[in-house]
Amino acid sequence: MYHREVAMSAEPEHELKPFGPDSLLWEGMGDVRLVFLLGGALIMQVMHPAIGAAVGEQSVYRTDPWGRLTRSLTSLQKWVYGGPAAIEEGRRLRALHRDIKGVDLQGRKYHALSAEPYAWVHLTAFERSVTSARYFGEPVTMERQRRMYAEIMHLGRILQVPERMFPPTVEDYWRYFDRMVADTLEDHPTAHDVLDAVSGVGPPPMLPPAFGPLWRPLGLTSGRINHFVTVGTLPPAVREKLGLSWSARDERRLRALGRAVAALTPHLPERVRYLPIAYHARRAARSRARLEQALRAA
Repeated sequence: MYHREVAMSAEPEHELKPFGPDSLLWEGMGDVRLVFLLGGALIMQVMHPAIGAAVGEQSVYRTDPWGRLTRSLTSLQKWVYGGPAAIEEGRRLRALHRDIKGVDLQGRKYHALSAEPYAWVHLTAFERSVTSARYFGEPVTMERQRRMYAEIMHLGRILQVPERMFPPTVEDYWRYFDRMVADTLEDHPTAHDVLDAVSGVGPPPMLPPAFGPLWRPLGLTSGRINHFVTVGTLPPAVREKLGLSWSARDERRLRALGRAVAALTPHLPERVRYLPIAYHARRAARSRARLEQALRAA
């Protein structure tokens, strides 16, 4: 069912333009608030039966959850801040997944490079971006959503996601997302396994200490706050499919946390607000801009 490998992007690699400071992804992908949404992304991804089967055979998300996250964040930052290295990272990821295949417990064949699951992993990024803005920033306008989605599609080309899998518009995307949740995602045991792993770890080591006091008003331990934020930021239909409870009081507490994070983050030093690669890329871009300005003035 899932064993057909993805086709290469129709756009030649040498014509793919890396992201720069004028893009929305440049502003948001390296923001430390990204860590709040990655757990939910992984949950939705492993609810796809092919992805759930492949990830379920691994143990690293159980034994080294933040190590896995750190490696994932490094890869994410390369996509946006790496310039030409983004293209190489896309090739590396494709090669990494080439031999991940097998048969799940239902007897269905899967391959990590099959078009539907490979695209689903990438396309969850748009939902996560919108959700992040809604809880931990400011809700995005439809115009901004369209610009953001266009950048997500361009990133997909860099990562060699088959372009035929991209819904053409934002409106089409949300219909696609709802269909995937309703018809394809499953109450997969790997999703519950990941949730259990999330509950058992402390706050991410890359999270600035300034965010520490935000845990205490919720009255939760660090492991439980990870679970709380992960469950709370999932779409309601996903929570329902997984049988996860979420009350109006829970929602109020999550929104209170989100407002505090949204108020605090803009006042953090740039070195703290952005993940390391993003921080250095931003500094380097400003230096290049100053150099070019000086050369023009000479």
